[in-house]
Amino acid sequence: MGPVDRRKRLGVHYTPVGLAGFLAERVSLAVGDRPIRVLDPACGDGELLAAIRLLHADAELVGFDLDRDAVEVARDRLPSAVIEPGDFTEFGDELPAGSFDVVITNPPYVRTQLLDGQAAHLSARFGLRGRIDLTHPFVAMVPRLLRAGGVFGLLCSNRFLTTKAGGNVRELLTSRFAVHEVYDLGDTRLFDAAVLPAVVVAVRDGQPRPARYASAYESKVDAPAGELFAALTADRDSRVAVGGRAFEVSVGTLAHGGGHPWRLSTPDRERRFARVADRTWKTLGELARIRVGIKTTADPVFIGEHWDALPPAHTPEPELLRPLLTHADVHAWVAPGPPRARVLYPYLDLPNRQVVNLADHPRAAAYLELHRARLAGRRYLTDAGREWFEIWVPQRPALWRAPKIVFPDISPLPRFTVDRSGAVVNGDCYWISVPELGGDDLAQLVLGVANSAFGTRFYDEVCGNRLYAGRRRWITQYVARLPVPDPGARAAQQVVALARTLAEASAADRAELLPRLDAAVRKAFGEIE
Repeated sequence: MGPVDRRKRLGVHYTPVGLAGFLAERVSLAVGDRPIRVLDPACGDGELLAAIRLLHADAELVGFDLDRDAVEVARDRLPSAVIEPGDFTEFGDELPAGSFDVVITNPPYVRTQLLDGQAAHLSARFGLRGRIDLTHPFVAMVPRLLRAGGVFGLLCSNRFLTTKAGGNVRELLTSRFAVHEVYDLGDTRLFDAAVLPAVVVAVRDGQPRPARYASAYESKVDAPAGELFAALTADRDSRVAVGGRAFEVSVGTLAHGGGHPWRLSTPDRERRFARVADRTWKTLGELARIRVGIKTTADPVFIGEHWDALPPAHTPEPELLRPLLTHADVHAWVAPGPPRARVLYPYLDLPNRQVVNLADHPRAAAYLELHRARLAGRRYLTDAGREWFEIWVPQRPALWRAPKIVFPDISPLPRFTVDRSGAVVNGDCYWISVPELGGDDLAQLVLGVANSAFGTRFYDEVCGNRLYAGRRRWITQYVARLPVPDPGARAAQQVVALARTLAEASAADRAELLPRLDAAVRKAFGEIE
């Protein structure tokens, strides 16, 4: 197994020295000055245990790891520690209950699809729901091993803070521990991997108290040189430049509950949320269904710009080749132009999804036959009683012709627009049927709110799922929470009028109109008079 394959398979992203020192320091402050027995159930080369040893010279250290080479390195670094090879998820339940004062860990980040049959087994064993990674079972096993008042120091992907799948971890932490500190380290790139980290410090059976919450994300701002970890533990928001990159650091307390993402709370934010809630008529999720675009699971067969270059006998009939909107075609306000890509879409335009009869489309049949081996290999389709040549997620064929709001799933800023061309939407975008929403006025009101500075700030403060380089995830879970003001209110009607004007405006005029839109949206939600 090569180093790259090994990393993917085993989730091997060992903890950087600085980050290990930060987590160990936060854990040490929670533990206080007392003898401690410490477990790292996925210790790798021993970095976290070594960081604890620097702060607690007499600590009894215990570690496990699947990687025997890493175990040998950890043993050499920490001769007095007990470091053993093994899979913690398999034997962790055999360790004596209440036998540790501290559990500190950076669990392997192994994606669901790389867990093979393990995912279902682990979900059933620990009562977990949805997609999981190894963080979930690790967190589930820790409470039994800690003594009352024991401290849990967790370093993992920050995805658990905001995603539906992360609800397992959020629920475990809030039900079995008193969470003391949460640090969303965002796109700080503290790992030599595409992992956006988070740190949690929690106490088993501790007294509930307001938990500290701090976050750091890169920003294009002027900032003085400083130390990132010092900024994260300071008492107020700040900006800091580290290694030529500037970060905005926000500080507050943890707000959680109702299965929603964890978020940072401050008195100003809570007052703002209350005003917005008071002026919210409905959320977007209450008004309409937000759908992802099509997912073929065989894009090279179904999607492309190559159709006209095929031999005539293998060129599918025009009625089955539909224009396909991708993220590259979708921009805020502007109606999408003719997309370059087309999709072979083997469905009739009927309310109830019906696949075409290939006998009526001999050229499409001939083309698909060339790729039968690949398409028929998707056993999940035929096992579900569907045809071998179908698209896995075709959505609702009859709705494509109607106007629809379309937006990319990932972009730094919101890019909501209305498509009236009848194009199909690809799986890298989401869409909302305008007739299902309630008509064009409501569609323009949604565009106005979503594309405004208010919409971006609402996303950051309430949803918060940001990726590298300031990119945001505009997916159903988050977009459904977008507030919509009363469409009968005068300020909302002004938003509708401005949204229509922006859709027709030149780029120069749009730049002048956007501040007016932002003000109208803020007025609609009571932020300004």
